[in-house]
Amino acid sequence: MTYATEQLYDDVAYIAYHFHWPMDVILDLEHLERRRYVDQIARLNRSAGGR
Repeated sequence: MTYATEQLYDDVAYIAYHFHWPMDVILDLEHLERRRYVDQIARLNRSAGGR
């Protein structure tokens, strides 16, 4: 399974925007860990009535 470049950019931008982490830290995360953060941010946003 490959990780589409566009999806990687989207995930990095999403995490960086919400957590203010630098790109190198986010890219060092394993794919599944990075997706967990994306999913958790989305859940928090939904429960707070955000995006």
